[in-house]
Amino acid sequence: MLKLFITATDTDAGKTYAAQAIVHALVQAGNKVAVYKPISAGCELIDNTLVNEDALLLLNQSNCQQTISQVNPIAFEQPIAPHIAASKLQQTISINDIERNYEDVINLAADVVICEGAGGWRLPLGQGKFLSEFAQTSEQNVILVVNMKLGCLNHAMLTYQAIISDGLTCLGWIANCPDDMPYLAENISELTALLPIPKLAELPFDEDIRQAAKHIDISLLTSLK
Repeated sequence: MLKLFITATDTDAGKTYAAQAIVHALVQAGNKVAVYKPISAGCELIDNTLVNEDALLLLNQSNCQQTISQVNPIAFEQPIAPHIAASKLQQTISINDIERNYEDVINLAADVVICEGAGGWRLPLGQGKFLSEFAQTSEQNVILVVNMKLGCLNHAMLTYQAIISDGLTCLGWIANCPDDMPYLAENISELTALLPIPKLAELPFDEDIRQAAKHIDISLLTSLK
């Protein structure tokens, strides 16, 4: 089983977009793919269940017949930092709970499990804990999504260094490319030189997922299963 954790340089960087494209590409290649978004904030109450749009998008691309609660077991209605949302409800976010819910996904015996983080790499959970600790204890391989904008070189390098310092393998990076970034090609070229990992894709901003999936080079990922 290949376990992948999708992180990014910051929030709204395109994690869900990239994760959907990866899931779609892997499913089209004949893999059984399960998905997991352990924490979300910003949900709609539907049939007494808090439903996060990003989690639902991931679920719709996967093929393991999961429920939305399996995909996203910890969900908060307000679109704010999850640990603040939890605090307002007098709740805590437990890494043990995240790990236990992840085991339920692992038990589906998929070929690949795609876990999408929240925010950036060092998302606080409260009480001095971070979501990155879950990626460490579950020994997931990491894919870094870079939001191509001014400042992305610094953000990408710092995030990559944090992943490596945590003892994890960063398999590759994905450029999420808005049309209006000045010198986009030059920034991608610089990151290609600076990051000692493969570039898995350059994704045109907000493209149809079926088309976006065609940009993903999954050869490296499938070779690791």
